[in-house]
Amino acid sequence: MDDARTLLTDLVSTPSVSGGESEAARILVEAFERAGREVWIDEVGNVRAPADDSVLLTSHIDTVPGEVPVREEDGFLWGRGSVDATGPLAAMAVAAVETGVSFVGVVEEETTSRGARHLVETRDAPDAVVNGEPSGWAGIVLGYRGYHAGSYRVEVPSAHTAVDDQNAIERAMDWWDRVEAAVGDETARDATAFERATAKPVGIEGGVTEDGLATEALVDAQFRLPPGTTGTDVESTVDAVTESGAVAWDEPIPPVMRSPRNAVARALRAGIRAADGEPTHLRKTGTSDMNLFAEAWDVPMATYGPGDSSLDHAPDERLELAEFDRSVAVLTHATAALAE
Repeated sequence: MDDARTLLTDLVSTPSVSGGESEAARILVEAFERAGREVWIDEVGNVRAPADDSVLLTSHIDTVPGEVPVREEDGFLWGRGSVDATGPLAAMAVAAVETGVSFVGVVEEETTSRGARHLVETRDAPDAVVNGEPSGWAGIVLGYRGYHAGSYRVEVPSAHTAVDDQNAIERAMDWWDRVEAAVGDETARDATAFERATAKPVGIEGGVTEDGLATEALVDAQFRLPPGTTGTDVESTVDAVTESGAVAWDEPIPPVMRSPRNAVARALRAGIRAADGEPTHLRKTGTSDMNLFAEAWDVPMATYGPGDSSLDHAPDERLELAEFDRSVAVLTHATAALAE
């Protein structure tokens, strides 16, 4: 394939916010075509390059919004997506070409996971999966919390603001206080962040309705689910403290935790040691497409990729180029072993 760093820089330099991945997808397609690989863009925008299905290397093409000027400085490549997850994506593409295994770049991981959902619905399970997200070149991610989102809406007939009765905005604020306390009480306070359910408001709107006859409020909320917790569990907890109004729920993503003894983790550890690193096992408090792959496919898997995940979505997002090079070497070593 083309020089790995060139592919990385081209992808980071190409805006690919969720829903707008087409230009970055084209760059990936052209790179695989130049390497003589079969490749196409599927119905939802995923880049598919099928080959030896003993391993599927996959990462997401999209990024969150936010402009981080692209530049190379002091051995780092700055730019939106350099860490999450264009660095891992480029490393996966290079290793897939080097070893002749299957590759998919998926869309909309940062929003709906549309690409991963479509993928598991439209192809058979591979023998193993390496999902691309920043873990640090010597880290291996084995677990992620799950995710559930809902929108609470309440409407209350209008009244003078001097009246003591709560308007819709006040009811929404009280609802959130009850939800946050109830979800927090579901798990022990001394548990780690990975082991706790958490709730976070991500948007709120409210005011007088257009016809002037009521006040209304809308709260968008996200919930993170530790292993052993389901979306139904969270819905039941929230419903129990919802006294007025109603919550509309999205489709949940379940938590995942894989054994460090699975074949992918073993291969990645060997690759890290071959590059003179000391492997570490990680559990992430966020959520990734690995959650969906693990739900659909009962095969060995883990998440791996270059980058400091504390820089995910950050205004100073940047990737050390030497770390990127090492991650390509680790992935190539591990994938070759899995493909034997």
